[in-house]
Amino acid sequence: MLHYFLLEWVNQYPFLNLFKYITFRTGGAIFTSLFFCLMFGGKIIDKLKSLQKDGQPIRTDGPESHLLTKKGTPTMGGIMMILSILFSTLLWADITNPFVWILMFVTVGFGFIGFLDDYAKLTKKSHIGVRGKTKLLLEILMGLVAVYFISINMPEDKATHLAFPFFKGLLVNLFVIYYVFASFVIVGASNSVNLTDGLDGLAIVPVVIAVCCFGLISYLVGNFNYSTYLQLHHVPGSGEVAVVCGAILGAGLGFLWYNAPPAQVFMGDTGSLSLGALLGTMAVITKHEIVLAIIGGLFVMETMSVIIQVAYFKRTGKRVFLMSPIHHHFEKKGWSETKVVIRFWIIAVVFALIGLSTLKLR
Repeated sequence: MLHYFLLEWVNQYPFLNLFKYITFRTGGAIFTSLFFCLMFGGKIIDKLKSLQKDGQPIRTDGPESHLLTKKGTPTMGGIMMILSILFSTLLWADITNPFVWILMFVTVGFGFIGFLDDYAKLTKKSHIGVRGKTKLLLEILMGLVAVYFISINMPEDKATHLAFPFFKGLLVNLFVIYYVFASFVIVGASNSVNLTDGLDGLAIVPVVIAVCCFGLISYLVGNFNYSTYLQLHHVPGSGEVAVVCGAILGAGLGFLWYNAPPAQVFMGDTGSLSLGALLGTMAVITKHEIVLAIIGGLFVMETMSVIIQVAYFKRTGKRVFLMSPIHHHFEKKGWSETKVVIRFWIIAVVFALIGLSTLKLR
């Protein structure tokens, strides 16, 4: 919004040229969303505590320590992140850019689905919320809408095309199938982050790491000179996604202030579904859907542990892991929560570095 209004005064005040630069506005978005979270986070947590009384319902079949250490902790902390992301994005991003509005639509849409799920858990006093099929249907519909609007704002030679890392210039037109695939990327990323969110600080730091990667990718892909040099597929207007990434980064750091062990608040499905969907949408906009699976390798690992556990148990009646998602497996093996979280952060960094290497290895 500042970009839209202040540039009218550039001739009188040349320093306002700063607002033309994505890098400057990304920095502004980081600090604005961080300040918002730190300023209002405590008040939001107090309000959530007063409304929720007993806090988020804890799984009785999970690690026994959770029943003692996490009982009474409020959930829906994702609300503070969503509000700070929206406020910071509206303030610093170019509001005439359609990709910005698509990302805000995804933020609110998936955040609302997560809110319904969290609310159902609280009212039922159970860790089971909205029916899985109902939630999945809503997510797919939301994903398809986002993909449709992304495609109509893409150059025609990229609208329904899938790019492959390590191969320069390779774009495969999937036609109608692309809508299904891209929607799967968004919904899959959303639920993968949701599955990872099981320990204090475990999900938010890998999300921040992945967002930093996509902030860089979107900036490069949106710049014709950089994308040409790196042999990436140029997507006009996608550079503005970096500003949204800045808003998410600041909000994530602000939330971590309260979510660091021992957590004062959980993000809940309200936050995890929204953040995951944002990552998926950014990957679709920048034509880096496959690279998301590398950068977000930790989320893939967590999701695959659940799929393997369920499939193997149904077939044999036995378990591969002591408990899934896999972070609980290591807790059951005797690792402390802090050790699991920090080691998983390290894994997330390694995956991110591998993913970023695809920008040059072509």
